[in-house]
Amino acid sequence: MGCTKMVSQEFTAITRSTDAALNQAGDAAWITRVSQTAQANAALSVADLGPLQGLSFAVKDNMDVLGLTTTAGCPAFAYAAFENAQVVQSLLHAGAVLQGKTNLDQFACGLNGTRSPYGAVPNAFDAAYVSGGSSSGSVYVVATGQVDFALGTDTAGSGRVPAGLNNIVGLKPSRGLISARGVVPAAQNVDCVSIFARTVSVAAQVLGACMGYDDADPFSCRVAMASQPLPLSFRFGVPNALNFFGDALAEAAFAQSIQNLTRLGGQAVTIDYAPLSQAANMLYESALVSQRYAAIQTFFDAHETEVVEPVRSIIAKGRQYSAADYIRAEIELKRLEKQAERMWQHIDVLLVPTAPTHYTMAQMQADPVVLNRNLGQYTNFVNLFDYAALSVPSQIRPDGLPFGITLIGRAGSDWQLAELGQRYHHATDLLQGATDVPLPAPQAIAGLTAPDTVRVAVVGAHLSGMPLNVQLTERGARLIGPAHTEPDYRFFALPNAQPPKPGLLRVQAGQGAPIALEIWEMPLAHFGSFVALIPSPLGIGTLQLADGSTVQGFLCEPQALIGATDITDFGGWRAYIASLTSAVA
Repeated sequence: MGCTKMVSQEFTAITRSTDAALNQAGDAAWITRVSQTAQANAALSVADLGPLQGLSFAVKDNMDVLGLTTTAGCPAFAYAAFENAQVVQSLLHAGAVLQGKTNLDQFACGLNGTRSPYGAVPNAFDAAYVSGGSSSGSVYVVATGQVDFALGTDTAGSGRVPAGLNNIVGLKPSRGLISARGVVPAAQNVDCVSIFARTVSVAAQVLGACMGYDDADPFSCRVAMASQPLPLSFRFGVPNALNFFGDALAEAAFAQSIQNLTRLGGQAVTIDYAPLSQAANMLYESALVSQRYAAIQTFFDAHETEVVEPVRSIIAKGRQYSAADYIRAEIELKRLEKQAERMWQHIDVLLVPTAPTHYTMAQMQADPVVLNRNLGQYTNFVNLFDYAALSVPSQIRPDGLPFGITLIGRAGSDWQLAELGQRYHHATDLLQGATDVPLPAPQAIAGLTAPDTVRVAVVGAHLSGMPLNVQLTERGARLIGPAHTEPDYRFFALPNAQPPKPGLLRVQAGQGAPIALEIWEMPLAHFGSFVALIPSPLGIGTLQLADGSTVQGFLCEPQALIGATDITDFGGWRAYIASLTSAVA
């Protein structure tokens, strides 16, 4: 067993200037970088064999790190942290290595990433566009592969909007699941620490390492976590009123996401979006905005001119409300929450676009309040109603910009959302973030206790949409996602097979290629009857996957390949079938 040592190392750092002339656009993501010497020293102070060993991370600069300055994006507010935020401490104990602190919309007030004296953070796919915020820097360094994961905060969508705009995962946990002690508040009773990663499995692993009750955090909760996956056939809500602000590409992408989720076993159910939309508007258009003012009242009253616009005007607006105004707003919010509660009688999860559109830097700076509000069209209500949410990539649009969807569930549904979100993400076969790295094989979500199941890899006629796929679905199997074999297999089209079937054969190292496949999970009780349907010369054996893991899957006896056509160069059955179709056309 590893020996866990006390994390007491103070970090030393290099802090960026607020002079825009000194900061390149890509560098705007960081406010403070931890020196290599400090990283080496700190690595001696973490768990030798922690669950996050070897993973690097960054934290949004509204979280305390011992020995570093916390700015919240405001130089006049900056102070030296005398201890780690509880969530940072947990991650260091779990073996993760801190790389530095990231830029943000000042005081976490914004959803666009341009409201910082340390510079505007660009979109990882096109620097002319906003990254989304307020956790802009954390998203950028994850999307570009600079760290394995990063922490953000989420009050109105800051842990989701930038994830959706940059093709990464944004995990917004149930309120109080992760301690916010040592985090500069924005609206303390609804603030959440959020997690960014390029895959759901990493985000879920990080959640498992840092979640937990903290009696020193007044809003920490003992959340009752659902431990079973959503049903194989589940119902997902779709808002009856959708607004993409004229973005036809986003509208088409969301329509496709409904089809994608249906293919995973979902049934779309239209829900009344009015109470959710009305609650979202209350966050900034009612006395609830006074929470923003209360969070930094002492500093703000003394240094109001040090706060950038439009953050200054938004926070100052909180002064105008009375205690009676605030109570009336809370009552109205409860009324809307009761109305929204009705939808859960008909759905298991809610599907929404993570963000309705993309905006350029120039557009955002020309109309910063209205366009920022537009980005929160589908996010602002989530924490107000104490829901959990997970943003996952859905597609790269024809214009080259990412589109993401968000799965929303009741408090405690975090693991369920992770399981479904991972299946959805991996079915897209997208690359990770803005890198050229493919998605790895999906991983089990540790927080779920699934019924006895077995995973099986299919390479041909059992693929989704292919003639024999029904043999999987009628046994209650669910698609986990696409993957590839390691490059030691050759692939053949078998002669005289009806319906057409391939044969997969393992060969010596260097003589094969990666072959595309799908991983399905089915109840163990039905596995025997499935295997009984497999005709010779095919059978089930152990496949080696590209990420080094193994899975049970289809293999072929070598003698059956006499007269077979070698189709290895196609890389998979779908590409081969498509070539036959195009040849006929």
